[in-house]
Amino acid sequence: MCGRFTLVVSMEELMLRYELDPGNSVPYHRPQYNIAPTQMVLSIIHDGKGLRLGELKWGLVPSWAKDESMGSRMINARSETLLDKPAYRLPFERKRCLIPADGFYEWQRTGSGKQPYRIKLKSSELFSMAGLYDIWVREDGSKVATCTVITTRPNALMEPIHDRMPVILRREDELRWVRRGAEDPKELQQLLIPYPAEDMEAYPVNSTVNSVRNDSSLCIEKSS
Repeated sequence: MCGRFTLVVSMEELMLRYELDPGNSVPYHRPQYNIAPTQMVLSIIHDGKGLRLGELKWGLVPSWAKDESMGSRMINARSETLLDKPAYRLPFERKRCLIPADGFYEWQRTGSGKQPYRIKLKSSELFSMAGLYDIWVREDGSKVATCTVITTRPNALMEPIHDRMPVILRREDELRWVRRGAEDPKELQQLLIPYPAEDMEAYPVNSTVNSVRNDSSLCIEKSS
């Protein structure tokens, strides 16, 4: 699964990485060391003309949902069953997004409890997690834009830590993933595979990250 991640780069680095138009209004951003479900996360969609940066609430609420409460249970979507689940089928066909990150956390079960790990690219570069989004409308007419992170089977690096990992898209596939227009969902599903283990690294971090209240550089420091 993917239940926490990091985005510690500056807005300038983010804009440069995705070649975003600096003339468009962008949300406020500061380094985030412990991003958690139900929080607002920076996300990138294609508006029909180009890439656009905005914020989505982490935890998908389908447009047909009766209330917002189910969002907290839908932080992840399994890549293998996107076409089978009503909550994900339409977003998969029409509402795909990129969720920028530079690391994510997972907890490995040990004899004495759970050891948190931070997993990142060896290059320390930004990467894009594959996401879906949807818009839910409240009774008063206000809109709630939400998202979910797609997960897949673990690669060789992740397998000893956890049985799922977020889908990290290859850079050359990012535009195809978010671009609007006719795409065969079954062909898109072929993009949702484990990222090469040889290009990633994992290191243990201390228990600071266990609490969502903690959001400082201590969260990403390597534990002894």
